[in-house]
Amino acid sequence: MMRRALPLAFLAALAGSALAGEARAAPVLLISIDGLRPGDVLDAEARGLRVSSLRRFVDEGSYATGVVGVLPSVTYPSHTTLITGVSPAKHGIVNNTTFDPMQINQSGWFWYAEDNKARTLWDAAHDAGLTTGNVHWPVSVAAKNVTWNLPQIWRTGHEDDRKLVKALATPGLVTELETSTGAGYADGKSEDVLGDQIRTEFAVDMIVKHQPGFMTMYLAALDHMQHETGPGSAESHAALEQIDGFVGELVAAELEAHPDAVIALVSDHGFAPVDTVINLYRPFIDAGLVTLGADGKIASADATPWGSGGSFAIRLARPNDAALKARVKAVLDKLAADPAARFDRVIEGPEIAKEGANPDASFYVNLKLGAVAGPFVNGTLPLSFPSPLKGMHGYFPAAPEMRSTFMIMGQGIPKGRKLGEIDMRAIAPTLAKLMGGSLPDAEKPAISFGK
Repeated sequence: MMRRALPLAFLAALAGSALAGEARAAPVLLISIDGLRPGDVLDAEARGLRVSSLRRFVDEGSYATGVVGVLPSVTYPSHTTLITGVSPAKHGIVNNTTFDPMQINQSGWFWYAEDNKARTLWDAAHDAGLTTGNVHWPVSVAAKNVTWNLPQIWRTGHEDDRKLVKALATPGLVTELETSTGAGYADGKSEDVLGDQIRTEFAVDMIVKHQPGFMTMYLAALDHMQHETGPGSAESHAALEQIDGFVGELVAAELEAHPDAVIALVSDHGFAPVDTVINLYRPFIDAGLVTLGADGKIASADATPWGSGGSFAIRLARPNDAALKARVKAVLDKLAADPAARFDRVIEGPEIAKEGANPDASFYVNLKLGAVAGPFVNGTLPLSFPSPLKGMHGYFPAAPEMRSTFMIMGQGIPKGRKLGEIDMRAIAPTLAKLMGGSLPDAEKPAISFGK
């Protein structure tokens, strides 16, 4: 049987905060809206946004004015930090896509939970005696201790991707929910509002039927629209207003299933407008660090610029080769002095470690806001060219534009409480403690909500 929340009278007697003293066990629903900027909720009226479900968290719960994220500030590393409480250097999900300079993996992402080296909130919930559910959370394929799992994965966008999700989900779950909802599950690569709507229907049905004690839910359409049309665009606002309705459905279902639930709403990063692609492969090819074959594809690479939105990790084929490192540094120094390269700053080993970023990167390049890291397409593209995208993230997390969202409401959570700016690594241990579990390796303590 799922462990229930303690009475409010007892919680009120606890000194210090809603989390003080012994941990309590509460059902928890964790909703992520990819790319949700805190100002789109906190300043919704001024921005002309009608998001009553999101504003409910502000009025009835506690909220951060901003969340300082991780490097790189992209979806998969951030979501893994959100569910583990540790930095990418520790959990190992250091980018969205896997390191693949020869393009063998055909743009594969870090879909598989085995690549995450850290303990998760699913683990903490399981150990606390709670059942668990998941709909589309990143890095969730074959995740341990997920009772009902609809993982996120795609390959081509072909309809066979549905079969792939079905094969990797909890056996029988997709068929069960498709029968119950009367709808086919969304394609893995579908990141539009319709995809979010379908996944919301499946998540609501999962909550109603199975009542997981801990549930993760991921919504992708806002991020997709902000990439295409820019943050703050009319199209992005329209998508968020529709997503707000989905959040309302999820909250209603959760509170019906668990009147004592705590519901947390997060995002993984902010957003900035962009206009220019920076192609580091061009100067790396010119310097002989990347060699192309007769077919125009990469034949070998002594140094690889591994793009992550607004930044690049630079991985060396021989990290301990001092001469190679010096060659790469000379190229980067020259680019840093060239305004066309749009470099903001370059950091090396100790600073990369301090940021908790990719330990295999010898250098990390942050681009100026407005520029986006380009992948290898062919060897003829110039250093810079106009961006087909209008919005991007992935810059170093110090940029205010990269601030993400944290809001929480439910039994025992103070109403209307402003938490100020928080660290993303504090969110997972907070939720673990609320549901009577623990994440002992989390790099930040649980949030104190105050009296």
